[in-house]
Amino acid sequence: MTRRQALLVVIAGCLSATGVGSALAQDPRATAAQKEARSWLALTDRGDALASWSATGKQFQNAISADKWADSLKQVRAPLGALVERTLLSTQFTTSFQGAPDGDYVLLVFRSSFVKKIASGETVTLEHEADGAWRVIGYFIR
Repeated sequence: MTRRQALLVVIAGCLSATGVGSALAQDPRATAAQKEARSWLALTDRGDALASWSATGKQFQNAISADKWADSLKQVRAPLGALVERTLLSTQFTTSFQGAPDGDYVLLVFRSSFVKKIASGETVTLEHEADGAWRVIGYFIR
């Protein structure tokens, strides 16, 4: 076992012992937001710019037109190739988000790998909108 693997085992053990990991996993808000993010990411994985834009929240749609989103998605995602794997790393709730009005937000961080880029990270920001649905309002890939 490498030193890094040992450290990850220790961290996982500490989270299990404190109940932090399981508490978040059982939070229905986290479950709903993660489900919505994965559904939305599946649209981007298929390159379906119109459907992915249509599924976003008002803040996203007010910030970027469907045409500009299509161009951005093609420019950023197409060079990476097909998705190989995506793993959720963290879920963080907040009521304030830089550049946005106070609200109910969640930031999801994924470790992702693609055919042409093995190590990548994606951050998806969702807002809990007035109708009770979580909707994507931000996407960042590195």
